[in-house]
Amino acid sequence: MRVLGVILAGGLSRRMGRPDKGLMTIVGRPLLAWVTERARPQVDRLILNANGDPDRFAAFGLPVVADGLPAGEGPVAGLRAAFGTARGFSHVATFAGDTPLFPDDLVSRLGQALEGGADYAIAASRGREHPTFGLWPVARADRIAELFAQGVRAPRDLERHLRKAVVSFPADEVDPFFNANTPEDVAAVEALLRDRALR
Repeated sequence: MRVLGVILAGGLSRRMGRPDKGLMTIVGRPLLAWVTERARPQVDRLILNANGDPDRFAAFGLPVVADGLPAGEGPVAGLRAAFGTARGFSHVATFAGDTPLFPDDLVSRLGQALEGGADYAIAASRGREHPTFGLWPVARADRIAELFAQGVRAPRDLERHLRKAVVSFPADEVDPFFNANTPEDVAAVEALLRDRALR
């Protein structure tokens, strides 16, 4: 399995007043730096899906791939863009750009789930699915492009047309998929990262 990883950072950040969430400083580093650190060891190559001026992400050293579409088209647009750069890869792994605590065995466990014959695999915790954390065979790229052309924009809507595998991850003390959607969430994520750094 050869995996292209893509950090999905193309959202509008409506609940944050529309800043670039990934560039916000958390414990002395941009949020995207934390996400990149978790994602990079799990994939063979890592890219960033973001719209607008790519130079603002130059410090991360990642290729930036835009949707090539109007803003607000959703995560499936980012997945579609990643498929367009996935030549030589068997799978695309997607990571949300505002969730810095996701498991370090995410991709391997999603890959195991695909062995059962599903069309794609996504993560879950505490009974809730997290479809922006997924593993997508490149062999399904054309079908997903067809569904996008038919109006499918949210990953959770793909399950009406494709076979889904769900992998549940433990979330005893902290949900590893806790994300920074609001200023209050940012404060909570910062506290969690500080706590981890002290351990």
